[in-house]
Amino acid sequence: MFYVYFLKSLKNNDLYVGSCECIDERLKRHNEGKVKSTKGYRPWKLVGLEKYETRSEAVLKERFFKTGQQKEILKKKYEKTW
Repeated sequence: MFYVYFLKSLKNNDLYVGSCECIDERLKRHNEGKVKSTKGYRPWKLVGLEKYETRSEAVLKERFFKTGQQKEILKKKYEKTW
């Protein structure tokens, strides 16, 4: 199983979209500062998750969510968790 996940920065309320196979390990890496693109905005909170059967499905969906318009829609969807 592969995942597309949505993280909220508790530092500046930014939204991060990523994909992985093991969500617990990936979230741990984000919060330990081992992910270059997110280390300056720690700590991170998991606010959403979608499951996919294949890595390619998850990566395609991640890219879709990272577009500007989709990211704004996600922010509105998850703003209650802010």
